[in-house]
Amino acid sequence: MTETPTCSCGSKEPARLIFPCAGQANTGQLSNLAAVELTEEGYGSIACVAKLAVGDEGLVKGAKNADEVVVIDGCALHCAKKIALAQGVVPAQHVVVTDLGIAKGPSKDYILEDVETVVSACWQGIGRDAHAPGPERKDEGAGCGCGGGC
Repeated sequence: MTETPTCSCGSKEPARLIFPCAGQANTGQLSNLAAVELTEEGYGSIACVAKLAVGDEGLVKGAKNADEVVVIDGCALHCAKKIALAQGVVPAQHVVVTDLGIAKGPSKDYILEDVETVVSACWQGIGRDAHAPGPERKDEGAGCGCGGGC
């Protein structure tokens, strides 16, 4: 029996997994910090892109069964998105930190406002592929913010 993941807020609303690239540059670090913040805000649940890369069966299965997969890449190399696609996981939303006007640089070269820029981009649906699988978005922004209207 396949178990469908539930919303990170604990309800039975659509599950959203967030894969940050977590690369060594500031933009990769920002992808991870934003994913942690998004998880705390109830947008979804952070998941390990390294574990996805090695083909962990449980994570791959969970990602394929999730209602929505969000990938946050730090730069135009799109490492996290390539990892997801290599495992047959199609992101419904792909946010690229450098596309948000944040320059790639050394690991600690960011400010807290940069984290909020990435978090806001996810909540706003930037990088959303209208043709990729994902939950209905008519109630987005209501309730816990998971998109399910809870």
